[in-house]
Amino acid sequence: MICYDEPLYRPPSEANSLIVQATLGCSHNLCTFCEMYKSKTYTERPIEKIEAEIAEMSENVSIRRVFIADGDAMALPADVLLRILEKLKSCFPKLQRVSIYANPGNLLKKTPEELKQLSDAGMTLLYLGIESGSDIILKKINKGALYVHHLEAITKAMDNGIDVSATIITGLGGKSLWREHIEQSAKLVSEAVPTFLSTLSLMLSPATSDTFTGAFEEGFEPQTDSGMLEEEKLLIELIRPPRNIIFRSNHASNALALRGTLPGDRKKLMDKIDAALRGEISTRPDWMRGL
Repeated sequence: MICYDEPLYRPPSEANSLIVQATLGCSHNLCTFCEMYKSKTYTERPIEKIEAEIAEMSENVSIRRVFIADGDAMALPADVLLRILEKLKSCFPKLQRVSIYANPGNLLKKTPEELKQLSDAGMTLLYLGIESGSDIILKKINKGALYVHHLEAITKAMDNGIDVSATIITGLGGKSLWREHIEQSAKLVSEAVPTFLSTLSLMLSPATSDTFTGAFEEGFEPQTDSGMLEEEKLLIELIRPPRNIIFRSNHASNALALRGTLPGDRKKLMDKIDAALRGEISTRPDWMRGL
């Protein structure tokens, strides 16, 4: 049995995936809203140990999905990732999908040829936290990437055969910058056109709250649930992609779960948000919400 180095995180859609912990922590680990990997020092695990753990799980030939952790395993050199993919393919004959977290900086360090090799070897999906399309907010949260970097990274991955699941955080601009946040995020998503788009709601812990809010010189006034639903409604309204984007807001932090395809389901999604704002349908209670 694999013994994971905790804490261990994975996207909601990877609930039934085998998790292969190729790195520990996050190579950036400076985002002011996030405490996920603050207890870890970024480490690249020896490839021999990773391969041995994959081999150990090879008796489970029914495995169809694998998620490569921790926070930004795309930081690994392309040749190491290729070895992992080759081992996965040899051990799991029914494997259909291999996914990974990525940040724009480490994704952009990969050449188009390397990304195409990874795609051909079985890497099918990467998760990329845009968080916001606003350069003002991206600088405040110390994301380490701006609008142009996200756009280039998503385009580069998808041009070389790897689907992208991007994330926007509602509430990230507070009440003062919410429109800037949503308008620029919608513009970026419309231009980059990731395969999937999801939203989650800003939830600050005591460990991150002061650092995060301190970057807002004008003061940070958090959005209410209704304010974040209004943000999500505007985001859905403004996204105008040239091809379909699969949209989800099923993260546990969100007050309202949504699913559909943009632009086709725009009206249905907006109508559901309006119904929630009027109190006609229930939202997720606070005790059921979290990161």
